Amino acid sequence: MTVSAPLLVDGLHALAPSYKGILCDVWGVLHNGVSAFDGAHKALAQYRKETGGKVVLITNAPRPAKEVGEMLSDMGVSKDAYDDIVTSGDVTRVILAAESDKTLLHIGHNQHQPLYDGLNATFTENDDEAELISCTGLTNDEVETPDDYRDRLQKLVERKLTMICANPDIVVERGDRLIWCAGALARLYEDLGGEVVILGKPHAPIYDAAMERLAKLAGAPVAKEDVLAIGDGLPTDIRGAVSQDIDVLFITAGIHASDFGPSDAPDEHLIRRRLIEEGLRARAALPRLWW
Repeated sequence: MTVSAPLLVDGLHALAPSYKGILCDVWGVLHNGVSAFDGAHKALAQYRKETGGKVVLITNAPRPAKEVGEMLSDMGVSKDAYDDIVTSGDVTRVILAAESDKTLLHIGHNQHQPLYDGLNATFTENDDEAELISCTGLTNDEVETPDDYRDRLQKLVERKLTMICANPDIVVERGDRLIWCAGALARLYEDLGGEVVILGKPHAPIYDAAMERLAKLAGAPVAKEDVLAIGDGLPTDIRGAVSQDIDVLFITAGIHASDFGPSDAPDEHLIRRRLIEEGLRARAALPRLWW
């Protein structure tokens, strides 16, 4: 469908009656990595209460869904806000399980180790022994940049190793800063000539899993035209929804906030222009998710 006029709406309530299900991003929509956005989870809870629609959180977190749920609870995100969670970590586990005969090199922070719990995998810390790479992020994303990995990745490319990227995000918010993610390393690996398998947004596998979960929750298949995706990332959330022919509510005050003027009062002309430049579209836009 074409971009609606006006693009900016005054809340989720304006769209809610049109949809039986929501696929909602987590980082950048429900929280900023430090604290939850109170109005966002209340909006999803209100949607569920007023429409009976189902909400599946769909996130590029390289973690199992259970761990994401615990993190959200610790931040104060109400469980009334959603019915289930699908993570790129969950989808990645399926692929890694099928490659269990290969020695695995993990690139990322130790806090991502729960991704591998229960998998029959052999790990190595020696790059020369690795047969497959599982990338969940930078080892220390507080100080490192992707360029710090260039020489190491070049050597792995020369060995023709495939990288499984568990988090396609290039950057995410952490408080008032942007932090590099696994997607930035995957992009560099591809630029250097390496093969990368990416399973989270904007790619189909995570949407297939989320739509299956919606159908299970609803007790019947849910048509894509009856689903609204909510997200703040143009290359992941918005591109992914558009590629799946799913309507999308663009949250503009996330990682692209500086592109659209004041974060609490974005310029609709700038939003429209950016969507056109990216070859994307949105059903509507809000600075932050609220009811």
